[in-house]
Amino acid sequence: MRISQGNTDDITGLARLLCLNTRPEEPAPEAVDAFAAELTTWWSARQDSHLVFVARLARPEILGMAWVALIPRVPRPGATSRLSADIQSVFVLPTQRGHGIGSGLVEAATVRAIELGALHVTVHSGRQAVPVYERLGFASSRQLLQRPPRP
Repeated sequence: MRISQGNTDDITGLARLLCLNTRPEEPAPEAVDAFAAELTTWWSARQDSHLVFVARLARPEILGMAWVALIPRVPRPGATSRLSADIQSVFVLPTQRGHGIGSGLVEAATVRAIELGALHVTVHSGRQAVPVYERLGFASSRQLLQRPPRP
C-alpha cells in the first residue's frame, strides 16, 4: 500500500469514495462525475486549507482517503502563524478495512498538519472509530466542548 498526498488528478476517485461514504452501494458513473464537478469547484476554493491523503495499491484506484482541514487561529504576540487542524472524511473501501489503511491515512494527515505548524489536531468521530483514534494517540479533552445547533 502507498499513501500520498492527493491532488486534483484524484478528484473522480475522491468523489466516488465520498459517494460510497454516504451510501454503501456503488454510485452510477454519472452521479460520480456530477459530484466530481462540484468537488472540483469546492476544493479549488480551499486547496490551501484542505489537504487530502490517499491510499493505493499498485493499481491507480484509490482505496481510502483522509482529509485534514487547516484552520488559522487568531494570532498572539510572538505567535502570528497559529494553526489548528481537523481530520475529516476518513473512509476506506469496506473490502480493504482491517489492514491498517485508515490508520496510515490518519497518521499521514496528522504528521503533515503538525509539519505545517498545527498546534493540535482534532477529529470528530463516530462511536465505532473511537478506539482506532485512541490507538493513534487521540484522547478526549475537557477543554474541547461542542454546542449543537439550536432548533
